[in-house]
Amino acid sequence: MISEDQFAGIVQTLPILRRASPALIADFKRAAYYARIPAGKDVFVEGDDVNAIALLVSGVVRVYKVGETGREITLYRFSLGESCILTANAILSRQSFSAIATVERDAEAVMIPAAIFREWVQRHDLWRDFVFALLSQRLSNLMEIVDEVTFRRMDIRVATLLMERSQLNNPITITHQEIAAELGSSREVISRILENLAEQGSIHILRGSVEIVDFDLLKSQITR
Repeated sequence: MISEDQFAGIVQTLPILRRASPALIADFKRAAYYARIPAGKDVFVEGDDVNAIALLVSGVVRVYKVGETGREITLYRFSLGESCILTANAILSRQSFSAIATVERDAEAVMIPAAIFREWVQRHDLWRDFVFALLSQRLSNLMEIVDEVTFRRMDIRVATLLMERSQLNNPITITHQEIAAELGSSREVISRILENLAEQGSIHILRGSVEIVDFDLLKSQITR
């Protein structure tokens, strides 16, 4: 059950609740509950039965797949005010979870039991629209990943990832293995690409991090 104080904070994170009907608000306060999930904990692994869906109030969760060879590829992340479409899909289709969801940064979440989630989709138009909008947005993101994996060279994908991460920090705290896991490649391939970029003068490889030293040169790797 969600208290009035908790609900006031949740509304700031989930603006949809500002437009919710009194019936949906009452259902939400009665059925939802708070959970704190530490970094490193698996929320779900492949094959798990899904008994609730999480709406994040803080933190970040990474959703990824692991292939038969052990290679990983990140499907997406979700954070403040967001949720996991694979969890929603598993609940609505009554199937098991099809990937791995791991907390990257300590998370607080509002949990909604699976049966209640399905009931709200049927009973509340606003909630149904929210869920379908979530599914649509994430499906578009996943199609972009498929396009990248299928049609873009790995060196371009590495350069793109470094440019994106540098907007937050430079040097970028990331290992070769973490880049490989993010992009669905092997550590050896990533190391070779980074070494080539370093030889060209666009980056400097540090222990556990990568520093971009020539942004224009690195950007040229993406646009060529």
